[in-house]
Amino acid sequence: MFQSLDAEEFITVRVQDPKLQNEGSWTSYVDYKIFLHTNSKAFTAKISCVRRRYREFVWLRKQLQKYAGLVPVPALPGKAPFYMGNNDDFIEKRRQGLQQFLEQVVENMVLLSDSQLHLFLQSQLSVSEIEACVIGHRNFTATEAILSYAMSNRGWTQEESL
Repeated sequence: MFQSLDAEEFITVRVQDPKLQNEGSWTSYVDYKIFLHTNSKAFTAKISCVRRRYREFVWLRKQLQKYAGLVPVPALPGKAPFYMGNNDDFIEKRRQGLQQFLEQVVENMVLLSDSQLHLFLQSQLSVSEIEACVIGHRNFTATEAILSYAMSNRGWTQEESL
């Protein structure tokens, strides 16, 4: 959890509940629930919950690097060798690494100001839809996308205990 200098403002981000999708197929992958709870003015919704897969985290890191200038962007945990499959220990280590990545990102005010980060954490838009929204190629703003997702109740799922 990140505590800002103002002790009353907080951002809690949790990466949890890894789930294997498309099990038994060549297109299987693991996605993770990202639960966010905050009272920070930086965020549109104060509670949100989305599911993201590793390659979406890779995309987010590249986008943050592109716009962060000289600000260092935290590292992601490594990619699994193809032959390794979906090993439970590996998935847990990756989950911990993804959580650490997001915790470090939200601690940095420069990274925290990136609207792509907010859409990643608080909407279920695909990465291509996030890019299109940010450059104005959608008929909704980032704030509208986040509020729409929050109001749909899908973004209000309760946090699971770890």
